[in-house]
Amino acid sequence: MNRETALKLVKEQLTDHRYQHTIGVMETSILLAQKYGVDEKKAELAAIFHDYAKFRPKEEMKEIIIQENMPKDLLEYNSELWHAPVGAYLVAKEVGIKDEEVLNAIRYHTSGRKHMTLIEKVIYLADYIEPGRYFPGVDEVRELAKEELDQAFIQSIKNTMIFLMKKNQPIYPDTFITYNDLVMRRF
Repeated sequence: MNRETALKLVKEQLTDHRYQHTIGVMETSILLAQKYGVDEKKAELAAIFHDYAKFRPKEEMKEIIIQENMPKDLLEYNSELWHAPVGAYLVAKEVGIKDEEVLNAIRYHTSGRKHMTLIEKVIYLADYIEPGRYFPGVDEVRELAKEELDQAFIQSIKNTMIFLMKKNQPIYPDTFITYNDLVMRRF
């Protein structure tokens, strides 16, 4: 699928603000893919569709999680996590993308998972550092991403967990698992 067709499909699903975010994620993912040897077209496609389900009704997402036997523990955590696995499902079903690398990059861009692939890390990180993002710690991660993907990825997860802890919000277990997996393999 070419970029223009993909963007047109996504634009129908998103607010203008979220569409601009998607453009930023797409551009950032292409740069990261070039730097770290990831298939640029796959990264571009995953980035374009990463928030495909972001504005679907919560009840619809909940039903899909249940019907498609996705991890039920998702329903116990913040619904902001849901759009990633539901999005991967809907992109396959509604758009017809079947490439598992692309779908997994969409599926895990909010929670992470153990043994993430390079494309999954690229999409997760591009979503975190795209130019429209402004929050404490993002500039540090942007700088790290220029030099070392895993170190940037670890820092982004660390920042996210600290943010959630400061707000007394629960952290999805796969996010801890992702962090531990990366740190244990790295050091």
